Amino acid sequence: MTLTEIITRSPIFTKWSVVLTISLLLRLIFFLYGIYQDTYFQVKYTDIDYYVFHDASRYVYNGNQSPYLRDTYRYTPLLSWLLLPNHIFQWIHMGKFIFLIFDLLTGVFIHSILTNTNKSIRKQNFLWSTLWLYNPMVITISTRGNAESVLCFIIMLCFYLLQKQHYILGGIAYGLSIHFKIYPIIYCIPMFYYYGFITKNFKISKRILILFKIAISSISTILALNYLMYKIYGYEFIYHSYLYHLIRTDHRHNFSIWNLLLYLESSMSSNNISNGYYKFLPQLIISFVAIPTLILSSIHDFIGLLNVLFIQTYAFVIFNKVITSQYFIWYLLFLPLYLSNINDNNNNNGRGKAKVLHIFKILLIWVSTQAIWLYFAYYLEFQGLNCFYPWLFIGHLWFFIGNVYILGKLIDGLIISELNYSICCANIDENKKTQ
Repeated sequence: MTLTEIITRSPIFTKWSVVLTISLLLRLIFFLYGIYQDTYFQVKYTDIDYYVFHDASRYVYNGNQSPYLRDTYRYTPLLSWLLLPNHIFQWIHMGKFIFLIFDLLTGVFIHSILTNTNKSIRKQNFLWSTLWLYNPMVITISTRGNAESVLCFIIMLCFYLLQKQHYILGGIAYGLSIHFKIYPIIYCIPMFYYYGFITKNFKISKRILILFKIAISSISTILALNYLMYKIYGYEFIYHSYLYHLIRTDHRHNFSIWNLLLYLESSMSSNNISNGYYKFLPQLIISFVAIPTLILSSIHDFIGLLNVLFIQTYAFVIFNKVITSQYFIWYLLFLPLYLSNINDNNNNNGRGKAKVLHIFKILLIWVSTQAIWLYFAYYLEFQGLNCFYPWLFIGHLWFFIGNVYILGKLIDGLIISELNYSICCANIDENKKTQ
């Protein structure tokens, strides 16, 4: 029996109740171990940002003060509100437990979207869902107290609702995700294309109504939330939640190829630091314009839409001027959906072993790009060696080049998948004509 057969027959990958139970247990084990490490080890498990969230929520709890009284809090006030149970129950780890629940529910929505798309391959849907539910990087990030799990939950909730044709609720969730972090706004072009041109089973008037519902509900949500937060916290909400991210010059723990430039800029006087807007141009042109233009034609169903969002997000992350490990979660969110679709549309090509080797090669490149950077970053940060340039910069280059190569392969996979799908549809039409 091959490894593939063992995996596809094992209940830990093919029985939903078992998958869900193991997923919860894994998160609880990581969560409890994190508390143990924080208590007995010098190097802490908890993300430093979690203490920022916790302190910010304390200001809200103690007399409804501004969370921005906490230095380096650069997020929507909703996040500080979400951690109020930390102070209500007087337990600092309560917020991490909340995050892991959001993380688990995200996996549930991923499975639901897969099941709604193709109910005939239930066991495969379970298997693809485990790419999120059993993923140690995903589990580690949520149990360390990183809030990306909340954003991922909102995004998957949005697309689950849209798939179920709850367009107003889906639009509200989409608006909430943009309020939480602005980057999901890049999804609007593929969403407009899908609901305006691909849903041809609806009349034009129906498609226009759908777009209107999504647009109005999402825009209204953004405006209402931003107005409410501005009314409560004033300009500091606008600055710390949005404007700060346009001018930030973080040069620590940053995988981005922009890191050396950010480091040099940080040593200048504030009057000489560039405004930083130009750093967004490659990112926005590629992720917001070029990628949708290149692969929008590959959208032929709802999963096809999510595949485009996956590649969009991947491009957005690797061209971002600040990249930390938790940003990988933004695109890993869509990976199970992407792989399920690529596998379904290429399952008759008779190249199973070649496909596995190809995936392994991509995974090896993805891991090595991070490993090389982390190797030099360790000696710089913990050993105090002066290897920022050229060695760490070489790590940045390899990270960027390797991920651009992976991006190209992901686009190739989507285009080939679309080609196979078109050939399959053409064969079906031909068979119907001959009958």
